[in-house]
Amino acid sequence: METRIDRFGSVRDDKIKQLKELIAESNNIVFLGGAGVSTESGIPDFRSGAGIYNTESGTKYRPIDIIAHDFFIEHPDDFFDFYKRKLIYPDARPNKAHKALVRLERQGKLKAIITQNIDNLHQEAGSKCVIELHGSVFRNYCMDCGKKFNIEYIAAQEGVPHCDRCGGIVRPDIVLYEENLEHENVDNAIKAVKKCDLMIIAGTSLTVYPAATFAQFLKHDRIVIINKSSTYMDLKALLTIHDNVGEVLDKVVPKRVSRKTQTKTAKSSAKSSSGKTTVKAANAGKSSSGTAAPKKAPAKKPSASGKSAKPKAKKDES
Repeated sequence: METRIDRFGSVRDDKIKQLKELIAESNNIVFLGGAGVSTESGIPDFRSGAGIYNTESGTKYRPIDIIAHDFFIEHPDDFFDFYKRKLIYPDARPNKAHKALVRLERQGKLKAIITQNIDNLHQEAGSKCVIELHGSVFRNYCMDCGKKFNIEYIAAQEGVPHCDRCGGIVRPDIVLYEENLEHENVDNAIKAVKKCDLMIIAGTSLTVYPAATFAQFLKHDRIVIINKSSTYMDLKALLTIHDNVGEVLDKVVPKRVSRKTQTKTAKSSAKSSSGKTTVKAANAGKSSSGTAAPKKAPAKKPSASGKSAKPKAKKDES
């Protein structure tokens, strides 16, 4: 929770000033975000008092049990009833946090956004360097023939959505509990973290793996935590701010940057980029298919029979 000292305006102002300075002197920033990044867009998080896990599911099952692979296979009707009511927000729009990160990327400082969200808001805001650990509800596919569908198709279907070509079940391209994350996304995230000179972790409780462990790949202690509640990384971080992610990022990322600063950043980036591996931006748009909740993109698509590789990772929310 918010610490008593953080309630003093002078302390908070000092922290904002310090974060501005850290950003100004950094040229390879990586941002790791969880559900708390999208709450200001009207999308609930998972673990807070009013989060999805702590509210009624509208069924006889617990929310955390519903968004699991085995439950999806065994109870598709209950899964999609909950999914459509609680996990997709097609009308949500990017907030101050998403927009600030776009500015930071365009200024040449932000090299990768690693997101645990599935709402596509980073891409809608204009970010290009997005790694989606848990997939996107804007992408959907038939489990039998593989045909792709957008989120409008899923929302318009009564009950369990079925493919208009073969009749198979259409599932969201998200990672449910008990499913594996896409290895390429995890690898790209770790590569980005290893090369960064500043890591900003925001809107996540850092309780779900593997995202919770990404900071261990840093070769320095330049970590900033922005989160309303405490995390296990708070005491290890260089700077911790208990506040709304959007409010903080909007204050610390300048709306405009002087040409002199842009030139300096460009030169710095050019120097550090020789021999550097490009981080693959994750699937970007609403045009292909999915919206928001907690998950990861499965390394292996589950078959209709429900037989899939034994999952190992879980997803993160805040």
